[in-house]
Amino acid sequence: MITGKDAHDRYFLTSVTRITDFRNGEFEVTPIERSGWSRGDYVAARVVGKPGSLYKIEIPNGRLVDMMVGDRIIGAFGRRAGTMEAVGDWKAIGKDGRLEALTGAGLLGKATSVSMMIPRLMSLEYEGHVHVDGAPRCMDDYIAPVTTSKFNVPVILMVGTSMSAGKTTAGRVIVHELKNQGLRVVGAKLTGAGRFRDIMSYSDAGAAAIVDFVDAGLPSTIVPEERFREAMNYMLCRMAAEKPEVVVVEAGASPLEPYNGDLCIRALRKHIAFVALCAWDPYSVVGVREAFRLQPDIVTGPTTNTTAGITLAEKLTGIPALNLMNPESLPQLRQLLDAALRKHRDRT
Repeated sequence: MITGKDAHDRYFLTSVTRITDFRNGEFEVTPIERSGWSRGDYVAARVVGKPGSLYKIEIPNGRLVDMMVGDRIIGAFGRRAGTMEAVGDWKAIGKDGRLEALTGAGLLGKATSVSMMIPRLMSLEYEGHVHVDGAPRCMDDYIAPVTTSKFNVPVILMVGTSMSAGKTTAGRVIVHELKNQGLRVVGAKLTGAGRFRDIMSYSDAGAAAIVDFVDAGLPSTIVPEERFREAMNYMLCRMAAEKPEVVVVEAGASPLEPYNGDLCIRALRKHIAFVALCAWDPYSVVGVREAFRLQPDIVTGPTTNTTAGITLAEKLTGIPALNLMNPESLPQLRQLLDAALRKHRDRT
């Protein structure tokens, strides 16, 4: 058992612990029986294996720290279903206690499928559960109280045809443009797998406040529908409490993946003023649009990297395709955002 200040000194805290008070060192690490494990449990693990480029963790301030064999980290049990990188689940951890960092933010579980196109995930060995005042702690224990508030704010929604389709990049640009128009903006990532630097980039771009599912006690949003609805209601209240004039929302991964993106869109639908659909290729745009009856206002992401991609996307969809990394596209983006927000105000 490692306790007190020594515990704080011996462990690197990952960013999924940012909602806790673990930084004060008032915790201890003790193993518990496998039957007592649950999603969201805070656990300690030791770094093992042969280090590679993914032997890094994201600490609570969002900074990446290189890990060495023998280092100890604290993260949380969860699930990931990355279509382009890795799939894993805490329930798949065997009796040997071997597991992986499914994301650098401290989402921990046993990898069950890993792309051959990415480096090795960081290998770990379970050491124990984090205990405070003699009781094991989980993410649900650290959800901050929030006043129930009615959410009635226009939403700029970023959805994608897959992970890594440019949603965070698009959201960052849009937050910056809205902030420059003098609006109070809240940035949010409501579905996906925990990674703090994505939502932090919205703050860097000018968002007055940021909210994500970690605040609601989830290491990822692959959870039962009832639990996600609770988290969604909490996040809506958190956003409303900041009294924004507009909210820029990223739905991580794609709505067709098991992250409850469909429920997220359903909860937001009447508030959506503008949709940016981020895509790897123009053909996939059609599938997402038809599956969720979402009419995007723009197509962006890697499919707009060249004029050939832009031309094909516009030909197939009839939707403006904008490379938001190109400053020349920003005047048109501003016009489209202004028109969409005016239309939403008139409608409501």
